[in-house]
Amino acid sequence: MFSESDLIPISALQHFVFCPRQCALIHLERSWDENVLTVQGKNLHRKAHLPGVETRPNLKKTFDMPLRSLKFGIVGKADVILKFDEKTYVPLEYKHGKPKVKEMDTVQVCAQSLCLEEMKEITIEKGLIYYFGIKKRIEIVIDDALRTKTIETIKGVRDLFEKGKTPLPFYSKRCKSCSLYDECLPELFQKPKKVGAYMSRMLEENSKDTKKENL
Repeated sequence: MFSESDLIPISALQHFVFCPRQCALIHLERSWDENVLTVQGKNLHRKAHLPGVETRPNLKKTFDMPLRSLKFGIVGKADVILKFDEKTYVPLEYKHGKPKVKEMDTVQVCAQSLCLEEMKEITIEKGLIYYFGIKKRIEIVIDDALRTKTIETIKGVRDLFEKGKTPLPFYSKRCKSCSLYDECLPELFQKPKKVGAYMSRMLEENSKDTKKENL
């Protein structure tokens, strides 16, 4: 069992699956920049719900519900927890865009499920993710494979935090969508040809900015 001081945020799991370096920049170096995608995501979350509880026949919705697991050492909040009866709970997350190829979203929902199972002494069989990009709920089966992936991710994040060292970047297509692209500078660690092209582009952009300032 972990103590309160040893708990790691569930959000770090999502960042770690996307990119361990991004996870370290955000949670170790405290770097964070907004981009169009992150701003849109926040706005959509605000429009989706307000904190509180909503009750309907045979259904209770709890918004922005605090979660934690001392067994796995994680803490966070769920966008929505759907309660159908004393033994049936379903976490629901809102996401900007479309379903991801990598498992960052499903790992997040599974981690929430692990917390709920411990807090309520129940078994969670499924979760839901609503993607605004396709305006559709996707059902996530909380099976052994996803549980294993989530537990491995928790261990990976904990190991990263304990070492306290930010990994070197590895450039890929998804880097362009990262809000920390300018802080990470992944292209500088690639082949000389790419580095040269990157530096030329940066000099050109700086030159344009200087001309605008002189106007």
